[in-house]
Amino acid sequence: MVLATALLFCCSALTSDNPRNPNASATDEVKVVKALEPELEVTPLRPNAPEPKMALPSDAKGELDLSGGAEPANAAIQPAIDSPVKPAVTESYETPTQRKVWYGLMIAGHGTAVFDAWTTRRALSSGYGVESDPLQRPFANSGAIYATTQVAPLIMDFVGHWMMRSPHSWMRKAWWVPQSASAAVSLTAGVHNYGVVP
Repeated sequence: MVLATALLFCCSALTSDNPRNPNASATDEVKVVKALEPELEVTPLRPNAPEPKMALPSDAKGELDLSGGAEPANAAIQPAIDSPVKPAVTESYETPTQRKVWYGLMIAGHGTAVFDAWTTRRALSSGYGVESDPLQRPFANSGAIYATTQVAPLIMDFVGHWMMRSPHSWMRKAWWVPQSASAAVSLTAGVHNYGVVP
C-alpha cells in the first residue's frame, strides 16, 4: 500500500506542471506536445559510393586465374577474349575517291541524256527522222523528252551506288559499269542524231 501511495504521489507530481483542463480533448494534448517538440529534419538514406577499381600491376596480369577460383577483391575485370569485337554496323566499303568518281559519272550520264534529248528534238523538228524508242515516242515532240530521258540515268545512279556499297567484292569492282553504259548509250544516240541533220 505504501508503494501504491508513493506511485500515485509521483504521478501527480509530474503532471502538476501542466494542469489538466477537463474540457480539452486528447487531440489538443497531442497538438500541445507536438508544438513543444522541436522539428527534426528527416534526411533520406543515401547509398554508399562504389569502391574505386584497382588496376593490376603489369607483372600480376599473368597471375589472374579465370578458371573459377576465388579472385582478389581489387582485381580489375579483364576481357576473356583479346580479339577485337566486330562492329554491329555494316561497313560502307566506299572511299572518298569512289564517291567523287560516282558524282562525275552522274554528271556525265545526265549531261549526255540532255544532249540526246536536244538532238532528238532537233532532228524531229527538222523532219529528218522518227524516234525509234517506243517508250520515248509519245514525248519526242514536246519538251517532256528532257525529263523522260533523265529516268534511265537516275536508275543507273542508284544501281551504281548500291553496287559500290555491296558486300560482294565483284560488285564493288564493277560499280561504275551501269553509269558508264548509260552515259555511253546517250552519247552515241546524241552523236547519231546530230549527224542526221545536215
